[in-house]
Amino acid sequence: MNIIFLGPPGAGKGTQAERLSKDLNVPQISTGDIFRAALSQGTELGLEAKKYMDAGELVPDELVVRIVEERLRENDCKGGFILDGFPRSTFQAEALDRFLIEEGSGIDIVLNIDMDSEELVKRLTGRRVCRECGANYNIHYSLPETGGECDQCGGELYQRDDDNEKTIRNRLKVYGQQTEPLIDYYSGTGKMVTVDGSKKPGEVYDVIRGAVNSLGA
Repeated sequence: MNIIFLGPPGAGKGTQAERLSKDLNVPQISTGDIFRAALSQGTELGLEAKKYMDAGELVPDELVVRIVEERLRENDCKGGFILDGFPRSTFQAEALDRFLIEEGSGIDIVLNIDMDSEELVKRLTGRRVCRECGANYNIHYSLPETGGECDQCGGELYQRDDDNEKTIRNRLKVYGQQTEPLIDYYSGTGKMVTVDGSKKPGEVYDVIRGAVNSLGA
């Protein structure tokens, strides 16, 4: 099954996509993770992507499309995949459709996680990430038991460069301008399901799993 997650930054796409990936045994493909990995390795692609990510802007379409298509050609995607953070524009969506048609495939369901913008600002500015294992915490909702250290590995927790309020509000503005038109794009296909992202993660997942189950997954 081929699945797309839509939603503004901080709505919980990654968390829900990761859980669904494990349940369906298909890879979760996150463009954010791909670019951050490239950055940590010091690649030219990673450094180019960092300029946009640090400013809260979207990475250019051509750059994103190229790396996603390469990823979708890998063997572990043959049985299905979950796209988290892609597509982010109608250009990317149309490029994805063309690619999948060439591959004899298509998208089965689009899961749109919706959430109030002010709640998103609060959630993202409070996010803290472990430097060692990447575990996520939040000073408003899920504090670690040990203060400033990760409960899983004891690593230092830090705030990502792009999790400051100014950058977050810019990211949400960019999302509204460039990504929300995707809701109209996919609504026309009859494959989109909108989910309230303000509920507890478990409740959100129950709705998502029910929608996917209805397709026979």
